[in-house]
Amino acid sequence: MKWNSLLSAKRFGQEDQFSSVQQIDIRSQFQRDYDRLIFSSPFRRLQNKTQVFPLPGSIFVHNRLTHSLEVSSVGRSLGNALADRLIQLNLSEDLSSIKEIGSIVAGACLAHDLGNPPFGHSGEKALSHFFSDGKGKDLRVKFTDDEWADLTNFEGNANALRLLTHAFKGRRKGGFALTYSSIASIVKYPWESNKIEVVKKRKYGFFQAEKEDYLKIAKELEIPELSDGIYARFPLVYLVEAADDICYQVMDIEDAHKLKILSTEETKELLLSFYHPDKDKATFDKIAETCKEVTDINEQIAYMRAGVIGKLVSECVAVFVNNYDLIMSGQFKSTLIKEINEDALKAYKICTKVAISRIYRHRSVVEIELAGYKILGTLLEEFVTAVLEPDNFYSKNLLSLIPEQYDVESATDYGKIMSILDFISGMTDVFALDLYRTIKGIELPGIN
Repeated sequence: MKWNSLLSAKRFGQEDQFSSVQQIDIRSQFQRDYDRLIFSSPFRRLQNKTQVFPLPGSIFVHNRLTHSLEVSSVGRSLGNALADRLIQLNLSEDLSSIKEIGSIVAGACLAHDLGNPPFGHSGEKALSHFFSDGKGKDLRVKFTDDEWADLTNFEGNANALRLLTHAFKGRRKGGFALTYSSIASIVKYPWESNKIEVVKKRKYGFFQAEKEDYLKIAKELEIPELSDGIYARFPLVYLVEAADDICYQVMDIEDAHKLKILSTEETKELLLSFYHPDKDKATFDKIAETCKEVTDINEQIAYMRAGVIGKLVSECVAVFVNNYDLIMSGQFKSTLIKEINEDALKAYKICTKVAISRIYRHRSVVEIELAGYKILGTLLEEFVTAVLEPDNFYSKNLLSLIPEQYDVESATDYGKIMSILDFISGMTDVFALDLYRTIKGIELPGIN
């Protein structure tokens, strides 16, 4: 893969306007992508979607919106640092486009969670379970094998691509009409759902509905097909993924400290473990000096967390450069975070282990996952039944609650079901809960 092909300012769905958009602007095309995402309704709705912990009360922890903003900030740093290294090493002749890598990655990071349904990962599982093992199982005969693979393995990553590219009813062609490069940067798993057993992964990058759209993007950017239906990763995907990996673990540790799930001593020990006691002695001294001046415990933790993020950014950029040929040929099979130096990787793995045992299985997290599973499963059952049996009184009233942008009158059953999934996956946690209560005519004690 070559940067002069990979970095394209052509806009998806507006290819015929390509020459006209090359106007004088204080923003580059990729910076316009970033702004377009920031001001969008789907992005704003992330403020009311669970990240890990239930939406907070008096103690502020991360939701999907703040997580995405932080990932974007880290992604810009990764992209800018990589661009500087590529220029230093004379690895690209297209210097003007290379300098935009930071903007591309920052925008893609904003969009990386747009396809996630309410209530975190339990939401994805609830939508899949309805078709694989729930009441939707009897609908199997209505769909092709490939369509059924989409429905029984609902994937937030594929849904993000759909949200960015799909022309919803009454909306413009090309969805968000982002540049090809920005869209390609979020496709972490460049294959369709029927390939997950081949690649031995649980995730995939696009639904059948967007398959041709992805193939069009891959052709334009000259992303190679490595084997039947399996494409190389767009190189900047590795940076988006690394930014997410960095923020997910490190920020969850900080949130756990604020919620008193982890003690101050435990939290400091986890963060300091990223540094080598001898090689990073100067860093230890600087942290100690700063903590003498800054006596606020939360501020001390924030300072240490910032230092760890900076260290991981440098480590991940070094991994990219060291594996440059493999990445550009589509042969790099790992992630950047998994290839950082031994000391930092050991600390990262410890954080992951603590997060799984102490954070992700915390009672408050499990409770919201259970509630979300029940809520989304019920909503999906109600609306799928209504869209497939639209003529009775109840169905007509239920379908009237769905905004016009979702094409519930699609010509195919697959199209109708995808529209219901669009509607439900786009909900906020609170909206989904309120709609559940409205439909069931009940109150759920203990859930606000």
